[in-house]
Amino acid sequence: MSAILLSVNRCVSEEPARMAAIVREFPRIPAVALLSAHTGARNAETVLALGNCGVRALVDVRDPSGWGRLRELLGTEASRDVDRLMSANLRADLEGAPEDCWRFFELLFSNEGHVATVRQLARRLQVLPSTMTSRFFRARLPAPKRYLAYARLIRAARLFENTGLSLADVANHLDYSSPQSFGRHVRSLLRMTAGEFRQRYDGERMGERFRQDLVLPYLARLCSLRPLAVRSGIRTLRQAPRPDAKAAA
Repeated sequence: MSAILLSVNRCVSEEPARMAAIVREFPRIPAVALLSAHTGARNAETVLALGNCGVRALVDVRDPSGWGRLRELLGTEASRDVDRLMSANLRADLEGAPEDCWRFFELLFSNEGHVATVRQLARRLQVLPSTMTSRFFRARLPAPKRYLAYARLIRAARLFENTGLSLADVANHLDYSSPQSFGRHVRSLLRMTAGEFRQRYDGERMGERFRQDLVLPYLARLCSLRPLAVRSGIRTLRQAPRPDAKAAA
């Protein structure tokens, strides 16, 4: 379950105590209140009651744009759901791996905000992209770009579980430049069309493929990988001198 949808008019007016109990019993599942009818003078009272019940998201579906907002919100929660599952599985797989190796995988499936490129990933990890890539290469591991690409496909597969989402919806949500770009991405990695991918994989199946292709065959190498460790003569992004520093000297 990715989210709890609540009717503002019914829950607040009829069963506020029960609604509060449900929100408390499932703290990791977001509750979204839908405002679908006018509440008149009770608007302020209704919003206050929602907050007291622990509901932090309110979507007004009286306006057509509200349905788009709801779709976006549910898509985000679906991605976070599979991120949590992957983080738990990888934590068990990589038990004993160096902390900075785990940090790499943690960021792939982080709620801090998804990254789309190796450059963005390296900046978050405060290491030069070339340094990180070369360390994976020397360890005879798949490139960081491949791990990142598979992570995006896990989220895509999770989103496709919602039959109401189109290919364009999923591509846009995951920051692909176009549905065609997403299709090329799938074909280059998995040798299948986007439609075949949607039929064959859900989030858990794609997550299992991530583990089978990129993690389990390389456990010994990953458990000795230090992709972020600072070494003599290697500058991280934080250590790199500013362009004006040399001029000032």
